[in-house]
Amino acid sequence: MPLKILLADDHQILREGVRRAFESAGEEVVGEAENGEEAVALVEQLSPDVVLMDLSMPVLDGATATKRITERFPDTKVVVLTMHDDVAKTQEALQAGAVGFLTKGSSFSDVHRTVTAAGEGLTALTPELASSMLAISDGAESPDDDDLLSARQVEILQLIADGMTTKQTARELGIAQKTVHNHLNAIYRRLDTQSLTHAVLSAVRLGIIDLN
Repeated sequence: MPLKILLADDHQILREGVRRAFESAGEEVVGEAENGEEAVALVEQLSPDVVLMDLSMPVLDGATATKRITERFPDTKVVVLTMHDDVAKTQEALQAGAVGFLTKGSSFSDVHRTVTAAGEGLTALTPELASSMLAISDGAESPDDDDLLSARQVEILQLIADGMTTKQTARELGIAQKTVHNHLNAIYRRLDTQSLTHAVLSAVRLGIIDLN
């Protein structure tokens, strides 16, 4: 089944080119937004699997739109595609809930691979993105609890960091998918984060899991 993708970018020519590329790859572009406010409204109407989001847009910027989408429509994943190639923008996008970050210099194969991973519930982390995020957080204060996560929580987070979806993780561990989600919610609280991407990166920084 093709992914349902929403494109959010204020440049029409770019949207048209990306739409054609996705359609040629067998995916379905269900809508296009030229500003962040429109993107949020279209997510509510169309329930896309993934939003490919620019950060610099009029009316409502991409980071704010991403935050609203991920809070209100958690089944829709956001991948940022932007001109900005700096760690501050990466941090802003991921804090807002984006699961992937690409620059407009990326090849379409990279874009397609990242969007597909996001649509399948994976973290969509590239080694470059992980390195940037870990560099940002090197000076961050770490929780002082020696047993921050339970053994089961570490097991779940490691499997997801290795590329498994929550459904695959549940099957691998012989537990219900709802149980996996309950553990993830507990992980978010323990690591003081609101997204799977940030949870994985925090756990890597703390030496709890490895990012292969």
